[in-house]
Amino acid sequence: MSSDNFASFYFHQGTNFESYFYLGCNRYQKGYVFRVWAPNADSVLLVGDFTGWDSPLGLSNNSSDGVWELYYETDESLEKQAYKFIIEKNGKRFYKGDPYARFSRGKDDGASLVFTSLDYKWGDAAWLKNRKSILGGRRKNYLGVPVNIYELHLGSFMRNEDGSYLSYRALSDILVPYLKYMGYTHVELLPVMEHPYDGSWGYQVCAFYAPTSRFGDPDDFRFLIDSLHRAGIGVILDWVPAHFPKDAWGLFEFDGTPLYEYQGSDRMESASWGTRFFDLGREEIQSFLISNALYYLKEFHVDGLRVDAVASMIYLDYDKAPGEWVPNTDGTNENKEGTSFIKKLNKEVFARFPDVLMIAEESAAFGGITRPVHEGGLGFNLKWNMGFANDFYDYVSLDPVFRKYHHKALNFPLMYAFSENYCLPISHDEVVHGKKSFIDKMFGSYEDKFAEARAALLLIMTYPGKKMLFMGTEFAQFREWDFENSLEWFMLDYPKHRAFREYVRALNSFYLSRRELWSYDFSGEGFEWIYPDEAEKNTVAYKRKAGRDELTVIVNLSGSEQYLKIPIKQKSVGLEVLFESSSGASQALSVFSDNGQKYTEIKIDAFSAAIFNEISLTKNYKIKENGYVL
Repeated sequence: MSSDNFASFYFHQGTNFESYFYLGCNRYQKGYVFRVWAPNADSVLLVGDFTGWDSPLGLSNNSSDGVWELYYETDESLEKQAYKFIIEKNGKRFYKGDPYARFSRGKDDGASLVFTSLDYKWGDAAWLKNRKSILGGRRKNYLGVPVNIYELHLGSFMRNEDGSYLSYRALSDILVPYLKYMGYTHVELLPVMEHPYDGSWGYQVCAFYAPTSRFGDPDDFRFLIDSLHRAGIGVILDWVPAHFPKDAWGLFEFDGTPLYEYQGSDRMESASWGTRFFDLGREEIQSFLISNALYYLKEFHVDGLRVDAVASMIYLDYDKAPGEWVPNTDGTNENKEGTSFIKKLNKEVFARFPDVLMIAEESAAFGGITRPVHEGGLGFNLKWNMGFANDFYDYVSLDPVFRKYHHKALNFPLMYAFSENYCLPISHDEVVHGKKSFIDKMFGSYEDKFAEARAALLLIMTYPGKKMLFMGTEFAQFREWDFENSLEWFMLDYPKHRAFREYVRALNSFYLSRRELWSYDFSGEGFEWIYPDEAEKNTVAYKRKAGRDELTVIVNLSGSEQYLKIPIKQKSVGLEVLFESSSGASQALSVFSDNGQKYTEIKIDAFSAAIFNEISLTKNYKIKENGYVL
């Protein structure tokens, strides 16, 4: 059997995980070979810059497996020339982009662009070696290392003065030093795969293998990733394997009938999104999607994928009203094809790239999202804690007078904090559609909003779980995120906004420097309540721990100063302030004993938070001045 026959066999078996070398457009001998899967087509034609758009060439279907192919012999390079497939079905013609195209014009046109080169000269060998070595120890995962993610939409982070997009290469000149300065370990990019509609933010993808041409070509995108890696910053891509839009040139009814989507009306479409759901039980779709995930991990060196809308893949009744979906024979609502696909995906990813992140955006309460597949889970590393985000942002929007009735927003997350490996997200979803920006969610006056936002960020950065912050939050942009325009960088001309960014930078630095805040994020060994139930005071106090090292955290989200007595060890003489949200906000008043327990009394101002360390008689501590530790 020839290599092409093997590739075809495994593609139809759902196990060709480099199917982009078989389908699409690839260099072959003295020309190019074009292949497309269209089993229901009556015929398939190729048109393009190199054929003449009015002179189509016919593809042949040499077998019964639905793969059409054409060998185009030429001595000239076709790189970056445009082409489309014409699918003929029942006397109708459909002009389609290549599902495996590595470059695309996108927008309404959707013509594919030949781009066969995969020989970009990378300069990130040290980064990849370090990534592997970090995960080569006893834990062999990201659970015991700091992860602090900056979520970014490339089209609206910053633009040229005339409003046009910055290129991938121009963005690298700005973004790399900025992220390095701010102290982020990773950047997470909203979907960069080619999408026609800007207003989808990239979540309605038509060309899954093609980084969007809005900012340059695929090698320009590689340059951006390479630059980030050389600066020590990891890259996570949002990835959308759940659904795709109904644009005419995309995957929608690709060969004249439903092909990439489910065929039954009970599973085919999302009414809310107006998109089609991938048929995750079909073997060819599994080859397509798993190859796509591995394509970005291998050919673009990305460090992880954040998988969008997992709930829509694992529930039959997702976005369905009663009577619109068909339960399993046992009456359950689990999409078993969906959960099987996700397990297959994660097993294959980690078999090839054990040192990457797979993150689930899963909005329901499906059990075992971050449990390994061999233990019965879905196999992700991390899951966004969307429940925490929703409850906490509701809490900080309340008048402090009423917060005592909603104190569970602060303590309930610790009831389930270790049931999954969570990331605490301040995400793009939380700062649009009338939800207000992070700073503007805070209750009260202009001054109070800044103080509360600083305290809220300190709480998030010291609770168990990895961290993520959406762009613009770091300098307290008041306007909601607007995908059509740049962030309001002019806000940094105002002292309060500039100081807020420096606070976030200092908080990031402190987080990275203290292993208590990340070594045991997903184990009770790393967290201990001191005061979980001070609802009347709108206050919580707790310890973050790593072995014998401990930090004490107090967060006061009330509108008045509060007094707490904090237990300390017998060989300690009090608490020193290591970091606080407002300079001079906390003060140790006295040290005393009560029934054999030693305490120090702490006063903490309204809308303030502080991190303390015990001053031990057995160690020669130098008490630091209050303020940010850089």
